[in-house]
Parts: sequence; structure tokens; C-alpha cells
Amino acid sequence: ANRVVKATNAPVISYGVKSEADLMASDISSDLNGVSFKAITPKGKVIIKLPVLGDYNVYNALASIGIGLHNKCSLSQIKKGLESTIVPGRFEPINCGQDFAVIVDYAHTPDALENLLQAANRIKQNRTICVFGCGGDRDQSKRPMMGEIASKLADHSIITSDNPRTEDPDQILADIISGIADTTRYQLIPDRRIAIRYAIELAQTGDLIVIAGKGHEDYQVIGQEKLPFDDRQVAREFLNPQMTTVDQ
Repeated sequence: ANRVVKATNAPVISYGVKSEADLMASDISSDLNGVSFKAITPKGKVIIKLPVLGDYNVYNALASIGIGLHNKCSLSQIKKGLESTIVPGRFEPINCGQDFAVIVDYAHTPDALENLLQAANRIKQNRTICVFGCGGDRDQSKRPMMGEIASKLADHSIITSDNPRTEDPDQILADIISGIADTTRYQLIPDRRIAIRYAIELAQTGDLIVIAGKGHEDYQVIGQEKLPFDDRQVAREFLNPQMTTVDQ
């Protein structure tokens, strides 16, 4: 970063949380409604309540504040914009009146899954249940890494398909579990619809279910077919008070 700053003649605005910067955030707190923080800027301080979860979104918001100030926007305008911005499929809550939380997120890389589960663990009341998979015909090296991350950060993992494309879904699952610790509680359920149902039936009061990998996507690619599939719609379908439960 320092090399880039030295090499450019453009105005530079720094932002951060832990180190001194032009734009900083303090008093960060999260709950199921989002994340709030105090933005400290050259134009003053302002409380921002983002309608999205994840502390990493504080950094995104600080960058947006910098762009807004550079373009002569007022802090009140920036606050209004940030607090009304919702990104579909990014830590998106699915609420049908159940006594546990369900979050759908696009996280499909090791870093993204780690950030997602760390954010979930900061706001959970009981267990974190993670439903995830890895795409077929894509980077295979990330599969055991994501298995290891889920193993460390989720209380219960349900490993399923996520656009297997032309690969064997069972082989993808095998690649993922090669990174999972022997002591980890997990299930292998290749059918993503059944995996989501299982997670919902497994959930207890105060649990937080994280359905990761697809986010806003409304399809599942199996072989050469692109089939309709939306994690959010499937979750809503199974979130009803008449469900039976599975073994805990």
C-alpha cells in the first residue's frame, strides 16, 4: 500500500479501524439487524447503522465514506445512503418468525467463509450451523481449506453441492472433508435442498444457520444444466412451525 501511495500523484484517503487513518471507525457493535459504528472523519463524527452484518462491512463503509466526502457529499447524505443500502445475498437474514436465525451469504472462498463464520459467531446465541459446498470445475485446492475453516468455526457443518457442474458431486464433498478434523460434527448431503431442510430441522432456539456459497444466485448448475434454485426461497419453504425435528 505504501508503494502505491508513493507512486501516485492522485489524492490519497486512508481508512482503517486499528491504525491511525484519515477515516476511522470506533464503537463497533453487531446484532442480527446489522452492524453499527462511529465514523470519525475530517468533517466530524457520525453514527452509522448498516443494515448488513459482518464487521468487514465497516471497512467497505469507510471506503464509501471517503468517496462520498471526496465528491462533496455531506455526512448526513452519506449516512442516509449507507443506512438504506441492502445487498441481496450478502449476510441476508431469512426471518419467518422462527426462534433461531438463518443467514444466506455468497461466501464461496476460504477467506470469505472465514470472515462470514467469524461474524456469525460474534452474534450467535447458541450454535452455528454451516451449510456450504464448493463449485465444480473450479479451483480444487480451496476445498480442504474451506472444510478446515468450517471445522474450526462452525459447531455443526452440513456439506452439500454448490454448482457441481461436470464434476462428480461426491468427489467434491470428499475433497472438502479431507480438511475436516475428526472431532467435527458434520453431515454429507449432496442434495442442497435436503441439506438446507436438514439444517432447519436440526436448529434449536438461539442457533444461527449460515447457508453459504450462493447468496443472490437463483440457479444450480448440475452437469450441463442450469436449474432454478434459490437458497433464500428454499429456506423460507422449510421455515414453518409444523416441521418435525431430527436427532440433535
